[in-house]
Amino acid sequence: MSASFPLVRLTFLIAILTAVGQMTQTMYVPSIGHMAKDFLVTPASLQAVMACYLIPYGLSQFIYGPLSDRLGRKPIIVSGLAIYIIGTLITLFAQDYSLFLFGSFVQGAGIGSGGAMSRVLTRDCFEGKELHKANSLISMCVMFSPLMAPLLGGFLTEMFGWRTSYLFLALFGFAVVITMMTSMKETLPKTKRHAEPVTESYKFVLSDRRFQGFLLCLVATFAGVAVFEAAAGVLLAGTLGLPATIVSLLFIMPIPGYLAGAGLSSMLTMKWSEKTALVVGLYAIVIGALIVLIPGLFGYTNAVSLVGGATVYFLGAGILFPAATTGAVSPFPRHAGTAGATLGGMQNLGAGLATMVASMLPTTDQLPVGGIMLAMSLLVVVGLKRVYRNSPPADNLPMAV
Repeated sequence: MSASFPLVRLTFLIAILTAVGQMTQTMYVPSIGHMAKDFLVTPASLQAVMACYLIPYGLSQFIYGPLSDRLGRKPIIVSGLAIYIIGTLITLFAQDYSLFLFGSFVQGAGIGSGGAMSRVLTRDCFEGKELHKANSLISMCVMFSPLMAPLLGGFLTEMFGWRTSYLFLALFGFAVVITMMTSMKETLPKTKRHAEPVTESYKFVLSDRRFQGFLLCLVATFAGVAVFEAAAGVLLAGTLGLPATIVSLLFIMPIPGYLAGAGLSSMLTMKWSEKTALVVGLYAIVIGALIVLIPGLFGYTNAVSLVGGATVYFLGAGILFPAATTGAVSPFPRHAGTAGATLGGMQNLGAGLATMVASMLPTTDQLPVGGIMLAMSLLVVVGLKRVYRNSPPADNLPMAV
């Protein structure tokens, strides 16, 4: 799979598969005010929507990953998408807030298959620096869906009402499942599948110290991203009183930072080392978190520091994700499904728990958001120390963590 056309095709399939989950996670954000009025709840309480989506999104991946090592990747993807479509239809027609949250739960449980497999398909086909290059390219491509989703969600809400966003997601889910059934080739042939007990697979993967460190890096970094995504709509629409279209524009402004970071990650690794990329990414997320936190310490909320700090944080996340993902899955060619499921599952479970904590805190200013983002940055420091404990120093940049 080293030829350019297979890489392009694989990138496209992974991009549309992950787009389903990412668009579901962010598309409703500009509609928070309208949804709160319809369901007779406060805008801040709608942060629970993301938690109800992300927690099953993470937990389900622990099931999908080992199953894919036994049954292959394609049947897992198709089955998960079918469950996702059922959940989307529930949210589309729900008249009660509790039923809407249940639909979000089912959505997450279904599309968890895509979250797990997006990390596995590249490992099936590439190794070494080619794997990092593929992960960086895919990271850049898949971020176009969060770039488009809030804009589309804001437009649909203003023109036709917020439920049309979920109608779009249902139709998009149908289109993706048909594409996967007709165009995707199995990346794990029967000769490479194994029926090892699930507990043994997880024990083998989780016993690796470097994997543990990379896992903590990914979980903490993504939790910081998710907390911003969950709280930004509340702060921009609820606290600052901005209209849905402006909220959607401000919400996507950090995304180009992630795109730049993903491209920079590959360049740093190719020119220096994976460790260099990880350190640069760490510095960026710490600086971004501080930019959000400091105004919050004085009780202020303003779009410039909130969005600007998030942009720097997203830049660091874009650097960290491909480097840490590559470092985590590279040692496990026969347990790629289990390793990918652990990464995706813990990543989204951690993000769901972080957003749940954020939803319980008063959201009158940006202090809670900045505080959680900084705490997640410090956890990345802990993870990198575990990865490189007793390891030789990087060739071109000291490990100053």
